Amino acid sequence: MYLPIDFVASLGQGGTIAAHATQSITTSSGYVGSKVCAQCHQRIYDQFSRTGMGRSMTQVTPALLETLPAKASFHQKNPDRDFEVFAQDGKLYQSEYAADANGKEIFRDTHEVEWIIGSGANGFGGVVRKGDYLFQAPLSFYSKPHNWALSPGYEFGNYGFNRPILAGCIYCHSGQPKPVSNGNGRFKEPPFSEMAIGCENCHGPGITHTLKMRARKAGNVENDPSIINPAHLALALSDNICMSCHQTGDVRVLKPGKDYGDFLPGAPLENTLSILMFPPNRESPPQSDHLEHYYSMTLSQCYRKSGGRLGCTTCHDPHFEPSLEEASRYFNKKCMACHTEKSCGASLEIRRHKNPPNDCAGCHMPKRDVHVISHSSLTNHRILKQVDEPFPDAAFHQATQALPDLIHLNPIPGHKDTPPPPLTLLQAYGELMEKKPEYLGRYLALLGQLERMEPGSALVQAALGRRDLRLGKFQEAVVHLQSALRIGPPQTAAYADLAESLVRLDRAEEAMPWLEKAIELDPFNSTLQRTRVLRLIEVKRYADARAAMQHYLERFPEDSFMRQMLARADQITVPARGEHP
Repeated sequence: MYLPIDFVASLGQGGTIAAHATQSITTSSGYVGSKVCAQCHQRIYDQFSRTGMGRSMTQVTPALLETLPAKASFHQKNPDRDFEVFAQDGKLYQSEYAADANGKEIFRDTHEVEWIIGSGANGFGGVVRKGDYLFQAPLSFYSKPHNWALSPGYEFGNYGFNRPILAGCIYCHSGQPKPVSNGNGRFKEPPFSEMAIGCENCHGPGITHTLKMRARKAGNVENDPSIINPAHLALALSDNICMSCHQTGDVRVLKPGKDYGDFLPGAPLENTLSILMFPPNRESPPQSDHLEHYYSMTLSQCYRKSGGRLGCTTCHDPHFEPSLEEASRYFNKKCMACHTEKSCGASLEIRRHKNPPNDCAGCHMPKRDVHVISHSSLTNHRILKQVDEPFPDAAFHQATQALPDLIHLNPIPGHKDTPPPPLTLLQAYGELMEKKPEYLGRYLALLGQLERMEPGSALVQAALGRRDLRLGKFQEAVVHLQSALRIGPPQTAAYADLAESLVRLDRAEEAMPWLEKAIELDPFNSTLQRTRVLRLIEVKRYADARAAMQHYLERFPEDSFMRQMLARADQITVPARGEHP
């Protein structure tokens, strides 16, 4: 819950403000919004608002449309689809459509783009709303080629307007989003308390600090313990704030009962989530720079020889972003805080002939293409002495005896050898084994341990149910999955697995209510919706199956296979329930 500016401004001093403060702190999450912070920190607020983070998300308005390239078309060959971007009546829209050989439209799906994600440095994407759910728009704008093309991820599959905006992503692209826990794209109303990344993302909730300032009781503002100043934190905790968005690893796992919004600056990130990655080897060294900034930095000589004194904010001021023209000179000064002109092996004459001239970062931190985002590049944060500098030996010996098969990137400071708890590792292995099957054995072994250690965990029971379902032990799967749902909270996957287990036991009619519960939790899941159609056909509820096909195509009009199924269904007489066609 945000407190509006006029509420904070209306608070008086003395006993009145104390009463308001107590009530506000206990009834809200404590966030006031960056515009309240700006009342005392206007210069910093104005400066930050011009950075990429300060412009991370924007609501589409008629004024914004005047600055956007809001008319374009794009053709996708496989599958054969066309897309359009256009503005109308002060609003931005995207369409996906297909036509037959005669040019007659088969379908057209059009949605208003209500928000823009991205500052435009590499580009920006669109967000559309359907009821309480937010989805990625299929086209994004890319700054380098200055055109619209498929959004990141759409080259692997046609998601239409049904790729949900997930909490793990939106928390790093906006100020204070309000996703529903386990909602798979569902948001509260309004979806955002603050649009772009703001002050409290790095400084923590500001209500107590604001009220103290209003009451003139703060004393030394610089040392007010009610607000976090990352510059006063231990470097590891300061880096944790940056890592919460700028370090992905191979898997990020929330702790049981935690949401992304539970992370508070100043606290160890590990209290909220664990970031883990595959241990690299010389045959397969680290490759990706995309959101691996912290890890890349730790592999550099600068970091390893700094004695723990080099961190994210050593070189980056989150409140300020130099222009392209200023960047070389700005970051050179950062380098010169530890180095001298004589530190560089290249002669000054050679360096002056570079473009831009004498650019430390240009040579030692070159930009590389981001393969997961077309037409984009990011700075390589592994500061290289030479372009072909090999990885240090330490890069291949980062796992610990307690966790030999993964690298834990964000252990609690001072507890490097303490692995994440077993429930966290179970989820991590469960995700990673989809990419690397060698983790399957570790997953099953740990699951067996947890079956004895934590049988009352819904997560464990759901995992046991899925294990038994895959092993063909359908009755055992039913018992575990029913236990998981009885313990709670409701889980879409557990409902779906329970329905599948019952079908395998020839109890298809009994399975249908559980499948409906899964769809109720995740209504834009195309796999669940397709499964409902097939199950209704299997139990000979043909009229219901036809209605389900129509409902499916209303949500997923791009699915040509389902359209063909509906066309065939329309060619026959729909029998009464229980009759054969």
